[in-house]
Amino acid sequence: MTEQRGVIVMAYGTPQSLDGVAAYYTDIRRGRPPPPELLEELTDRYRAIGGRSPLLEITQEQALGVEERIHVKTYLGQKHAAPSIPDAVRRLRDDGVERAVGLVLAPHYSRMSIGDYESRVRVAADEQGWAGKLEMIDSWHLEPGYIGYLATEVERALNDIPVPARESSLVVFSAHSLPEKILASGDPYADQLRETAQAVAERAGIERWQIGWQSAGRTQDPWLGPDILQILADVAATGETAGVVVCPCGFVADHLEVLYDIDIEAQALAQELGLELRRTRAPNDDPAFLDCLAAVVDRAFQS
Repeated sequence: MTEQRGVIVMAYGTPQSLDGVAAYYTDIRRGRPPPPELLEELTDRYRAIGGRSPLLEITQEQALGVEERIHVKTYLGQKHAAPSIPDAVRRLRDDGVERAVGLVLAPHYSRMSIGDYESRVRVAADEQGWAGKLEMIDSWHLEPGYIGYLATEVERALNDIPVPARESSLVVFSAHSLPEKILASGDPYADQLRETAQAVAERAGIERWQIGWQSAGRTQDPWLGPDILQILADVAATGETAGVVVCPCGFVADHLEVLYDIDIEAQALAQELGLELRRTRAPNDDPAFLDCLAAVVDRAFQS
């Protein structure tokens, strides 16, 4: 008898309207409602990008793209929005899936990110009595298809910067910041981001590049830096006529951390500082990127 297989595709989630921001933020804060000023700030950010993020629709397209390419049913589960990770496990169990691969739509491993997704899906499996076999994909930060996609996008963005700023442009490879304390435990997150950046820079022939961080949380603990905004200020302080390309390689879809943090906040600062700022396009549902995701999942099944 053929083994019934499935893919649990996991993502962060997003509110579907401004009315849903409070519940979403409360879930992120583990059930603690946010202070009014923080809630208003986040709501304003969603309002600035049109009232909602396209993340859910993009995530659905990415899951469907994997399903169509490897002919294995995908089950979408999100951390902070519906459908949730327990919802995905429930549907998978009800469909009689015996073996599943877990794919998080984030290339770099951290115990606070992909490790947390794995913990959530395994807890849901235990609670719902799903006794199938789950194989998690820890990371895919050096997947050739992903590196190739990013290199092409970096070259495109650089070519969009006017001369002479293009000639001294800096490429910043960014990801969502995490608390610095992860470094003390040997977490590979920062190292994997640098490995991705190095591979893309070599592929695209880029010599001037650095790592940047964005979207740090509002906690008393220090977070990984430097922040993109600080990098822009540092570039402007040199007095050079320079361009900056931000390649948010820690993200695979257009969402708040890209559409607001880079396209609005960072772009506004760049204009104020007299810098030419460009961003690489997010992979979203680009066929080449979907081929890459499918290859990652198919290889996990073959192993």
